[in-house]
Amino acid sequence: MLILSVDSTAKAAAAAVCDDTKPLSHVFLNTALTHSQTLLLLIDEALKNAGVTVDDIDLLAVSNGPGSFTGVRIGVSLVKGLGFERDVPCAGVSTLEALSRNAEGFGGVCCAVMDARNRQVYNALFRIDAGDFRRLTPDRAISTAELREELEAFSEPIVLVGDGAQLCYEQFGDMKNVSIANETARLQNAVSVARAAFYMYKEGKCVKSEELKVNYLRLSQAEREYEKKLKGEKTGK
Repeated sequence: MLILSVDSTAKAAAAAVCDDTKPLSHVFLNTALTHSQTLLLLIDEALKNAGVTVDDIDLLAVSNGPGSFTGVRIGVSLVKGLGFERDVPCAGVSTLEALSRNAEGFGGVCCAVMDARNRQVYNALFRIDAGDFRRLTPDRAISTAELREELEAFSEPIVLVGDGAQLCYEQFGDMKNVSIANETARLQNAVSVARAAFYMYKEGKCVKSEELKVNYLRLSQAEREYEKKLKGEKTGK
């Protein structure tokens, strides 16, 4: 099964073509260019490098959050368009679950973390045992202090992945069982999105393009400010 996958949930953007879980091509950019400028070009390059066209694709996969609100919207909208035009099944992959796939050879607990600002991270924990992945928590927004307290309950090795890994390592690095993934395995990549999507497909968790949804985990800054304003008006403050 040929899978075309994309990730635009953070500063880096990536596209890949995989045959089941085997990568055929992977294109990655980590520049100041916007995803609206680069994502279609990355997809085109990934398809060309794999020697296929979009008509050959059996499954479309995209990281649907959490992450940059704009980046998530761009990636999901693009995949929805490609899927609708060709009636191809789509997989909306948790960014955090895809990040955990970066640690495929690890044994222990994978702590996927993305910087959510405001002293919070987007996080999920996974146990990896001989290549078998088991989710331990849902995707959530959590303070770094709460996350540290939770991790202290584990005696097994813990590896940090994601763009919030360095932030957390600076706070958790004194814990002897905590390590940080090397830089190439730390950031989002489209191959890991495809691998997670492959198992979603096997479990019957894929959807039609029009059913593909984003997963922001929390309201945007503008929405939070609006809710705050409404509460102030109701209380007369």
